[in-house]
Amino acid sequence: MLMTILVVCVVSGALVLGAVWGIFGPLPKKVEGFLVALAGGALIVSAMSELIEPALKQTSLLLVALSVFGGASLFVMADMLVGKTLGRDSGGGLLASITLDGIPENLALGVALIGAGPLQVAALAGSIFLSNLPEAAGGAREMAKDRSKLQVMGLWAATAALLSAAAVAGNLLLGGVGDTWLAVLRCVAAGAVIASLATAVFPKAYREGSYSAGIATAVGLLLALGLGQLGGG
Repeated sequence: MLMTILVVCVVSGALVLGAVWGIFGPLPKKVEGFLVALAGGALIVSAMSELIEPALKQTSLLLVALSVFGGASLFVMADMLVGKTLGRDSGGGLLASITLDGIPENLALGVALIGAGPLQVAALAGSIFLSNLPEAAGGAREMAKDRSKLQVMGLWAATAALLSAAAVAGNLLLGGVGDTWLAVLRCVAAGAVIASLATAVFPKAYREGSYSAGIATAVGLLLALGLGQLGGG
């Protein structure tokens, strides 16, 4: 349980650190775009190696495909709703998107920690951290234009607490769930991650980082592969 708490604190703490970065020390857009693409590359690997591939060992390809498609569809519908109500590129929209994406991600993280050592979930935890940091920075910077810094920090801290609770819940409440249901949960989370990459992460990375986003994506992918090899060792 201690390891679960430590990993959850590191991952969700990225939201708070990102908010501090966005409010008090914003980086040039090209640097931010590079970091977003880096996170995207890492998430490609993590979605496959830490979520989809383990599920394939527990259930059929058809159920995996349906679950991934369902997770992607749910995220896209929720993202469309956020875009219509809050504005996709607004700070509030980014906050809502991170929350919608983060709940299944963190549930999956909690599930992945069941019976696993710290290195076995290093790729997934590290990739979520890399993803949360620049996204929180961008959202907090936009929100700080219309709200006080204290209000913005409070919102992002509350979001970090919510996502931490999701990871702990996944670890504590889903330990007795059958392998098939765990596989479905992992694939729903993977579908949400994949959809977020296509609709939010990579468009933002290219918009702000231009062609360097291609290099950053490859670097992020290689970093995640390295973490995965470390976890498998």
